[in-house]
Amino acid sequence: MSAAGGPDVPGQVSEERRQAAERFIEEEEGATSRFGGALSALITTLLVVMSLFHLYAAAWIVPTLTLRPVHVGFMLLLIFLTFPATPRLRNRLMWYDVALAALGVATIVYLLWGGDDFWDRSTMPDRWDVVFGVAFVVLVLEAARRSTGWIMPAVVLLFGAYAFLGPWLPGHWAHRGYDIPSMVGVMYMSLEGVFGTAIDVSATLIIMFTIFGAFLQHSGAGKFFLDFSFALLGGRRSGAGRTVVLSSFLLGGPSGSGVATTVTIGTVAWPMLERAGYDRNSAGGLLAAGGLGAIISPPVLGAAAFLIAEFLKISYLDVLRMAVIPTCLYYLSLFLMVEIDARKFGSRAEAEVKLAASAGQLARRFWFHFLSLVAIIGFMVYGFSPLMSVFWATVVAFAVSFFDRETAMWPPRLIAALADGSKQALNVAATCAAAGIIVGVVGKTGLGLKFSSIVIAYAGGSLLLTAIYTSLIVWVIGLAVPVTASYIICAVIAAPALTKLGVPDFAAHMFIFYYAVLSEVSPPTALSPFAAAAITNGDPYRTTLQSWKYTLPAFLLPFVFVLDPAGAGLLLTPPAGVSWWEVAWVVLTASIGIAALAGGAQNWVLLRCALWERLALIAAGLLLVYPHAWADASGLALVALALASQWLRARSQPTSERVKES
Repeated sequence: MSAAGGPDVPGQVSEERRQAAERFIEEEEGATSRFGGALSALITTLLVVMSLFHLYAAAWIVPTLTLRPVHVGFMLLLIFLTFPATPRLRNRLMWYDVALAALGVATIVYLLWGGDDFWDRSTMPDRWDVVFGVAFVVLVLEAARRSTGWIMPAVVLLFGAYAFLGPWLPGHWAHRGYDIPSMVGVMYMSLEGVFGTAIDVSATLIIMFTIFGAFLQHSGAGKFFLDFSFALLGGRRSGAGRTVVLSSFLLGGPSGSGVATTVTIGTVAWPMLERAGYDRNSAGGLLAAGGLGAIISPPVLGAAAFLIAEFLKISYLDVLRMAVIPTCLYYLSLFLMVEIDARKFGSRAEAEVKLAASAGQLARRFWFHFLSLVAIIGFMVYGFSPLMSVFWATVVAFAVSFFDRETAMWPPRLIAALADGSKQALNVAATCAAAGIIVGVVGKTGLGLKFSSIVIAYAGGSLLLTAIYTSLIVWVIGLAVPVTASYIICAVIAAPALTKLGVPDFAAHMFIFYYAVLSEVSPPTALSPFAAAAITNGDPYRTTLQSWKYTLPAFLLPFVFVLDPAGAGLLLTPPAGVSWWEVAWVVLTASIGIAALAGGAQNWVLLRCALWERLALIAAGLLLVYPHAWADASGLALVALALASQWLRARSQPTSERVKES
C-alpha cells in the first residue's frame, strides 16, 4: 500500500520522464520559483492567508467592492514573488520583484482607501486615479506575462489599441475612440473592466474549486480514484485504454485540469499502454484525450464553466445539467475508440497489471472518498448555492480524511492543501484579470455587436455557415490563449452572432465553451498532448494528431446544439415546443453518429475498413450530428450498409487473418 492509501502500480515511467513533462508544463504555463528558509515560510503564509480569506468570503458576506480588489491584490503580490521575470532568474528574488509586488498592493490599497468616492469618480478620474490606474493595468499585464506567457498580454494590447484607434479604422470597425482617463475609469474604477465578471468568478467559484481540488489531492482522494480505476479495469486483457478513460473521469472531474490529469495518469499508465500494443504517439494521444475530458466533465468543468453561469445569470447546477449528455457522449466516443484499439492492437495478457489490492478491497477501505466526489452535486441539489456547495464539500473532504489514519489531514497536510489551493488559482486569476480588460474594451466600443454583424454578413445569414465561422474563430483564438481567456473573448464577440440568428443563449455559450476547450489539444498551446509526449517520449506533433483522432468525433457534437431547436435538447434544456421524445431521438442519433465517426477515425469496426466503408462511416457521422429528418435517414442507412458489409466480411475471414491485419 502507498502512503496515500492505494496500491502502487508496477512499471511506472522513470522519474526523468515525469520531470521532463513537468518542465514542459512550467515552460508553457510559467515556472514558479522555489525558495527556502524564511522566504519560503513567508510565501506559504501568504498563500494560506489567501485561501483562508476566500473560505471566509464564501461562508460570510464580504462586499463585492472589497472581495474582487483584494483577490486581485493577492494575485499581484504572489505572482511577483513566485513567478520570475525570466526563466533564468528562477529561484532568485530580485529587488524589482519586491518593488512590483509592493506597487501592486499599493494600487489596491489606494482603491480601498478611496471608498465609495473612488468608484463614483469613474467617469471623471483625477490625476492620481490615472497614475495608479495606468500602473495597475501595466502590473496586470506583467502578471499575465509571467504566469501565462507573452501571447495573452499581446492580445490584450491589440484590443487596447482598438479602443484608442477607433476614429482611424475603416467601415464597421470604426468608433469614436477613447483617451487614457476614460479607459482607466472603466478598467480600474468600475466593475466593467478588470474587476468585472471574470474576476468575480475567479474570486469566488474558481479559487474555491482549486482549494477543493487541493484538499482532495492532499487527503489521498486523487490517488484513490487512480488506484481504483486500475484495480477495476487494469487487470483485464483489453483494459489498458478503458483504465485510462475511467481514471481520467474520476480524477479529472473534480480537478478540472486537463494537463494535470494527463501527467498524473500518464506516469502510471504509459507502460501498461505500451504492453497493450500502443505506440508512443497513440498512447500520448489517448492520455491527452482523457485529460481533455477533465475540462468538460462535472462537477468542475474547468474555469470557463463558472463563467457561463455568470454571463447567463443562471445556476451553476444548470450548467452541470447541460453538460451531462455531451460528457456522456464524449466518454462514449473514447470508450468506443479504446475498444477498437483493443481489437486493432490484439491486446495481450502482458498488458495486465497485477495490483496488491482489488477494487472491492480499496472501496471497502477508502469508500469515504466517493463522498467528496458527489458532495458538491448533493449540496446543490439540496438547494445550496454553488459557492456554499463547494465550501461545504471542502469541509466534507477535510472531515472524511480522518476516517483512515493514512489519509488524515493533520496540520502539515492542511497547510499544504491551503497553500496549493491558492497557488493553483494564480494563473487563472491573472488570465481573468487580463481578459477583463478585453471585456471592458468590447463593452465600451460595442465591438461585440459590430463583430457579430460582420460574421453574419459573411455567412449570408446562414446559421450553418455562421456556426462554422464561429467555431473557426473560437478555435483560432484558442490557439493563442488559454481555454478560460478564449471563452471570455469569444463569449463577448462571437456569441451575439449565433443568438441574433435565433440560437438560445445557453446553446451559443456551450458551443463556444466546447470549441474553446479544443485549444487544449491544438498547437502551439497544446499542453496536454505535448506533456503526454514528454512522458511517452513520442513526437509532440504526431501525438497531437493522435489526440485529435480520439477527440474530434465528440467535437462535432456542439453543432447539434445550434443548428436546430430540437438539438438544444441535448443540453437537457429543450426550447418551447420541443418534446422530450424529440430530445431522446436527437440523443440516439447523436450517439450513433459518434460511434460511426469513431469507427471511421480508427478505420476499424469488426476488422479493418474498406475505403468505401470508412468514407460511409465518416459521412454518416457528419449527417447524424445534423438534426434533420433527411440527414438522420441518410446517416442511418450508411451506417447500416457499412456494418452489414463488415459483418459479412468478418464471417468469411478467419480470426487469425483479422489479427494479422492489425
